[in-house]
Amino acid sequence: MTRIVHVTDCYLPRLGGIEMHVHDLARHQRASGHDALVVTTTAPDGTTEDPGWVRRFGGNGPRATRWLDAEVDLVRMLEQVAPDVVHVHVSVYSPFATLAAWRAARLGLPTLVTIHSMWSGLGPLPGIARAVMRLREWPIHWSAVSDRAAEPLRTMLGPDIPVDVLPNAVDPLAWRVEPVETDVPTILAVGRLTRTKRPLPLARMLRDLHRRVGDEVPFRAVLIGDGPQRPRLEGYLHRHRMAGWVDLPGRVDRATIRHALARADLFVAPAELESFGIAALEARCAGVPVVASSRSGVGEFITSGIEGLLAPDDGAMVTAMADLLTDPGRRAAMAAYNRTVVPDVGWETAAGRTVELYARAADQARAPHLDRAGSPRLPVGVER
Repeated sequence: MTRIVHVTDCYLPRLGGIEMHVHDLARHQRASGHDALVVTTTAPDGTTEDPGWVRRFGGNGPRATRWLDAEVDLVRMLEQVAPDVVHVHVSVYSPFATLAAWRAARLGLPTLVTIHSMWSGLGPLPGIARAVMRLREWPIHWSAVSDRAAEPLRTMLGPDIPVDVLPNAVDPLAWRVEPVETDVPTILAVGRLTRTKRPLPLARMLRDLHRRVGDEVPFRAVLIGDGPQRPRLEGYLHRHRMAGWVDLPGRVDRATIRHALARADLFVAPAELESFGIAALEARCAGVPVVASSRSGVGEFITSGIEGLLAPDDGAMVTAMADLLTDPGRRAAMAAYNRTVVPDVGWETAAGRTVELYARAADQARAPHLDRAGSPRLPVGVER
């Protein structure tokens, strides 16, 4: 049995890639006999009770400063639990997870950091962080959820610091659905309605697509998810008279997503800063052809022309959707391939890769790189 502590700023009841993946990973590890805990500063919503292996620190204060209040509890917990490995999950802004990585490393605990977001397009911020925080000298092992997400991290850390790929995982068989025929082709998108997920550019693409093929091939679109961009998205749909054929069902559970996938003819993932794309992978496992940005991590499991189409920009994405809508034979061939060829993205494969990187983190902890003062440098804003 391995004692594992997962640390993340982002967790349920929030919905997103990190939130769901950390929950599922810990749950599968526990089912395999490991003692896996999740530690987070995400506040509960009071509607459900956490299992005993989820611990929330920082109280209900402002999210921006909650991580500072959680430090004492974090250190006490790490000293009491004495985990065999600390697995830190980092997005673009993850102060609590960053603090946990530093604290775990200082305690001599094997520490694996997994980057779940694209650190490209952030201007000079990553370079400044590297210089101030001296990340290269932290005795931790680095990973990212895709090669696309690993590239900017490798550039930041330098060629002598290894950054491994630790992909997200799903249960492919659990996402298999029986296709349900609908009156008109349906385009489906699933994701939080945030700027990085690009719901407004997607709405513009759908409008262009409707002008291009709407008379020839009437279609409808379903955009599942909720978030801060929803009011602007609703306004755009109403201004351009799209509300009659674009549905916004909001936040739904996994059973409802599977129900929507069974009725979908095409899945679209417009985000360019998508480090992996769990929703797109779930669609691929369900048998739905995927259209996505070639700049994202979706290309890790979608080969353009086989499981779907990858496009370099929005105009090309509209063309890709139009090609598949007007060519039902090609669309059906992709769907048949996706339904019959099961991708190697399951939890058994992920578990083996995760154990391998835990071992590398242990090796790294046994040979720490210390600064001139004899200990790793603290993150910005954290005092000794």
